[in-house]
Amino acid sequence: MTAFAAPDSAEADDAARRVAEVVSLPGLVAFWDFAKREPSGGRRFVAHVPEGSPTDYPLDADNYALDYWGEGRPATYDDFPMMGRGPFGEAIRIRREEDEHFRPLLLVPRERLHDTPLDIKGADRSVSVVVWAIRESGNHALAGIWHEGTDLRQASTEAIRRVERGQRQYALFAGLSRAGGACGHVSENGASSFTNRYALHKSHTPDAALQVPADSPPETLDAAWHCFAMSFDHERQEIAGWLDGTARDNWLERPERDNLISYARLAYLQGHYARLPGGHPEADPGFPADQHYNPPEDESLSVEILGEEGDERVERRRYPYTEVEVVLRRDADGAFVETGRDLVGLRINPWWYPHGIYEPDDDGSGGPFTIGRVIHSARSIGFTGWIGGVAVFDRALESEEMAALAAIAKRTPVALTSAD
Repeated sequence: MTAFAAPDSAEADDAARRVAEVVSLPGLVAFWDFAKREPSGGRRFVAHVPEGSPTDYPLDADNYALDYWGEGRPATYDDFPMMGRGPFGEAIRIRREEDEHFRPLLLVPRERLHDTPLDIKGADRSVSVVVWAIRESGNHALAGIWHEGTDLRQASTEAIRRVERGQRQYALFAGLSRAGGACGHVSENGASSFTNRYALHKSHTPDAALQVPADSPPETLDAAWHCFAMSFDHERQEIAGWLDGTARDNWLERPERDNLISYARLAYLQGHYARLPGGHPEADPGFPADQHYNPPEDESLSVEILGEEGDERVERRRYPYTEVEVVLRRDADGAFVETGRDLVGLRINPWWYPHGIYEPDDDGSGGPFTIGRVIHSARSIGFTGWIGGVAVFDRALESEEMAALAAIAKRTPVALTSAD
């Protein structure tokens, strides 16, 4: 792409101030700006870390298709073109690779992160992931510990050599259900949710970043930076997606129509049936109790009477995370008693999540931290575009802090190196 001007001391100072804004926030675990590198050796990207950190998390280039299928060539840093410019002075490009045997990503191997501060896991733990990026296409992973597993039976796994179950902990995605949005994902078991084969505890922002070709002119790219983020607050039991510093409220109507969230509706109903005295004819005794999904409904926010005829009434009730239609019938004493219900709306930003973060027993059952892609049975292309910074915090950032980090994306990018 077109070369950017060589950096000057003013730009270097500006980049340093921006880095300091991120590093100074309490709870920082690691921040890769793709300008800081090892002083010698492989000159890999390393993270800004707090004083006393056991490592600065060097990033390896890797082709997971080669690791798991034995196909394709090794990845190198040459497979991640540099912009020479970005919110903090540099950026890497994640390309639309045409070779199905080549799925490059940057990673910290499990053996180098297990039980370090980056390995956020267990009960009573919170996390935030922030990524500054330009989205060209795709809706999949930006960064996190989210090994999707290679044990799903599908056409792409017929010739697989290395089969592993899911090893998911936490990650930030570029939208998933809404491409270009910000989606936070957390898993309590590393594997699936609600009897579906995928993990489904995830939040979705209602808005999305626009698509911009990654080879656009510099002035176009300069105006295209966005701040994607996710947070999990264990005290509030909420996963939130943040786009450009805002976690806009988002509801999904008629969840039964969604291919994946319909499983959350099933988990809601089965959890409700299981708590009814005397049981329910539609209760499934084989549905795993630890996969019931029943957000708190102690007090309704609103009640709308949809219809009433004779001794029967239908109400639509909204709670903090759910919206239900309830059928009621008068009993012998004249009081309305619930005789049926359905989940007709589900809050998907923030998403109620009552669990801890998956805690691998040892480094043999946990995944790596990856940037740009995750290990996935489908070997899909995923997100493409530019990534100019990745930060991880061991707490849920406040809205003011998210807004401050997002503001960095809207400043004029700085250049620390020239690019060609």
